[in-house]
Amino acid sequence: MSWNEEKVNKLKELWGKGNTASQIAEIIGGISRNAVIGKAHRLNLSAKIKTRAATSNQNFENSLEEKNNKIKRGRKSKFKSLIIEKDFEPENPKQLEELDESSCKWPIGHPDEKSFYFCGRSSLKDFSYCKLHLLYAYQPKGKKEEVADKEVPDFIEKKIKSA
Repeated sequence: MSWNEEKVNKLKELWGKGNTASQIAEIIGGISRNAVIGKAHRLNLSAKIKTRAATSNQNFENSLEEKNNKIKRGRKSKFKSLIIEKDFEPENPKQLEELDESSCKWPIGHPDEKSFYFCGRSSLKDFSYCKLHLLYAYQPKGKKEEVADKEVPDFIEKKIKSA
């Protein structure tokens, strides 16, 4: 298929009216949608960015941002409440086969060692870990620290040793 002057003019006219590449290909005939897109690109015709959703795009972005802020605030406050709480249930050592959906899946030891097990405490809803291990696992966005620099609060250290 070759582009002649008549087809190029028709492409420009239809493109300017807002027709889709598929519609233009069908109207001109004998060319594909991709050929229309390629020719429009080579002719530097303005990109088609108007869509049905374009008018409400700003509202969508605002509502999405608000929703994300609510989620972030909710998640942060959940963890703050965990830090305040100092009473953790005792460890309930479990092997991999014994884990269920409500068990804490925090590994204790190294998998190659005979004494390896999982914490086994009750995990929090929507999380894989118990309250104590969730404090270790959670790192707020932008607050990542070196593992060596991380200090464990005294009350958590005592709970770990007593468990």
